[in-house]
Amino acid sequence: MGVSGCGKSAVGSLLAGALGVPYVEGDDLHAPENVAKMAAGMPLDDADRAGWLAALREQIAAARAQGSGLVLSCSALKRSYRDVLRVGDPALRFVHLDGPRDVLSRRMQRAGHFMPPSLLDSQLATLQPLQADETGIVLDICQPLAVLLAQILRAP
Repeated sequence: MGVSGCGKSAVGSLLAGALGVPYVEGDDLHAPENVAKMAAGMPLDDADRAGWLAALREQIAAARAQGSGLVLSCSALKRSYRDVLRVGDPALRFVHLDGPRDVLSRRMQRAGHFMPPSLLDSQLATLQPLQADETGIVLDICQPLAVLLAQILRAP
């Protein structure tokens, strides 16, 4: 979890490979209207995200039912969004990739992604960090990918 540019896709795909489980890129489950809205520089609201969160929850629930495990990358910016995802699997664990705004902004300059850098501030304003009763860890995105992966694999 984390704002755009934090490395969710890179870390998620590495983690899935290390664990030998499927990987789902949460961005792929956004409705075309949501992608168009973000590409136009407009942040999504809770109503926009509702269907997307339901689709993510279903992916999580299906993996739990099959006992297959799953790594899913998505922003999960608010506690209420994470609560929706946990309905799919109450044992869900989160990895919050966190870092300085300037690093995030620089990473968002990538070509070919629908999320414009102009939406970073709205994502940061919406972000609610993991709370003490939420299972997960917070990692520093300034660390190399290999270090982040090792920290996740060592986490309880």
